[in-house]
Amino acid sequence: MEELVLYAVEYARNLGASYAEARYHRRELRSVTMRGDRIIGIGSRVSEGIGIRVLYEGSMAFAATGRLDREGVRSAVERAISNARSFSSLVKNRMSLSRERFGRASYEVRVLKPFENLAIGDRVPYLKDLYRAVQGSLREARLSTFIANYSEEIEEKIVINSDGAYIRSKIPRVEGFINIVISYPGRGSMSKWYEIAASKGLELLEEEIASNKISNMARNMEETLIRGVSPPKEKIDVVIGPELVGLMMHEGVGHPLEADRVLGREAAQAGESYVKPEMVGRARLGGRYANVIDDPTIPGSSGFYLYDDEGVPARPKILYREGVVTELLHNRETAARMGVNSNGSSRSMDYASEPIVRMSNTYLAPGDMEFEELIEDIELGVYIKNNMEWNIDDTRWQHRYIGLEAFMIEKGELGKPVRNPVLEITTGDFLSSIVGVDKNLEFFPGTCGKGEPSQGVPVWMGGPNVRISKIYLGVAPVE
Repeated sequence: MEELVLYAVEYARNLGASYAEARYHRRELRSVTMRGDRIIGIGSRVSEGIGIRVLYEGSMAFAATGRLDREGVRSAVERAISNARSFSSLVKNRMSLSRERFGRASYEVRVLKPFENLAIGDRVPYLKDLYRAVQGSLREARLSTFIANYSEEIEEKIVINSDGAYIRSKIPRVEGFINIVISYPGRGSMSKWYEIAASKGLELLEEEIASNKISNMARNMEETLIRGVSPPKEKIDVVIGPELVGLMMHEGVGHPLEADRVLGREAAQAGESYVKPEMVGRARLGGRYANVIDDPTIPGSSGFYLYDDEGVPARPKILYREGVVTELLHNRETAARMGVNSNGSSRSMDYASEPIVRMSNTYLAPGDMEFEELIEDIELGVYIKNNMEWNIDDTRWQHRYIGLEAFMIEKGELGKPVRNPVLEITTGDFLSSIVGVDKNLEFFPGTCGKGEPSQGVPVWMGGPNVRISKIYLGVAPVE
């Protein structure tokens, strides 16, 4: 396959491209879907091909082929060159790419329990264990819906470009979505989409079952559904759990600090940004605890990679340092436009998708407090552990979240459950209102959507438990 990738780069250069990049990208996926304790679907598919980008007279174009022979690659290269040539006269600002130190490396994620060459049906007992764990956690409420979708993937890439990059990688991933809906007469229903995912093997499923997380969550949902009370109406201290903090970091910090969104490319697709280029290194939007990092090098993470899809070495990026916007997420195009270097944030969903600026594992930095220290002097407050629903505006400034597992804090201790607390806050108010963070850094997986056509890539998002001071909580209607 390497020969074909090299051929694509060399052929594009022979046709006049000032830069050429080719990426062999193979994704092998298998999945099982279960409703209740019955299997309702088993699937498998392979996506395999070569994506090619060329820079021709200042115009960049992308083409892809699933035909893996010289004729297929030749046709794709000629299509990319033709597209770039036809648009070059219309380009007002000639595109350039930042100069980088490229990698020449090969790496692979090793797993404890590989899933290659095993029947997909071997995963069914794990899913049934999860169903039984949820069912067995409920004492009074009825489990109305339990849907579990499990998938596993092996992603392989070869990235070669005319500037010297040569990267081979192989990353296995496991992912599971679980939808739980419980109901109780006279109290309506509650639902949760629960997700697990990592760059691991089958050991992830065993770890999940052993952790009892899903059992505890179902038990808390039942208690909240039947005996949950409304949050206080006055201003109170609120403690927010790592799952919700991570979601806020992904949506309220990660997306608006993607340089292509800052420069307006995503405006017609996924939205705009409250961040302007001149704010980098100058604007302070949060306090001393507002330290946000995006790090693709975390072992085992969903967003793991060591080199991006342009061959640039990956590294942790500090997006906010003590409330100051310090660095945007860049690929080589946006880096050149803003006069900096790429920080290795270029990713693509599959061979047929162009690489664009993406997050990896985005999180708020933890502190050194214990959770008990975070709440010990709160006379009256609410702890929102995770969320049921959320919304955010196109600029990623205004947030709204409905809590799922939530508890009153009374005289420094957790108390009765709170049902449907609503947190409405801006990114700036959240980052500047933090008065304490504990050391319990946790990550939660997600599939980040962006681009046109839309691309979904695996990410993690996370943070510690965070205390914000004196805010109003709303309450969502009970249905």
